[in-house]
Amino acid sequence: MVQTDLNSIIRRLIKEQAKIPATAGELADSDDLYDHGMTSHSSVMLMLGLENEFGVEFPDTMLTRDVFSSVNAIESAIRRLQQELT
Repeated sequence: MVQTDLNSIIRRLIKEQAKIPATAGELADSDDLYDHGMTSHSSVMLMLGLENEFGVEFPDTMLTRDVFSSVNAIESAIRRLQQELT
């Protein structure tokens, strides 16, 4: 998967699942999603969307605020989980 494809999928899921007030296009890859209004509930919804989209499961050790704090952090986590599957 090309990096921009991964990035755009993550951004789509942020828009659909996290439902933060800022649009995904307004966010920089390093912006803190919680600073833009993401709640713990919306982060769980985002996690479930990511798991469904990418066919991965976040282990308990990755269920931290840092993992879901930005597009960059989510992208890094997805890449790690995908590498574990191969």
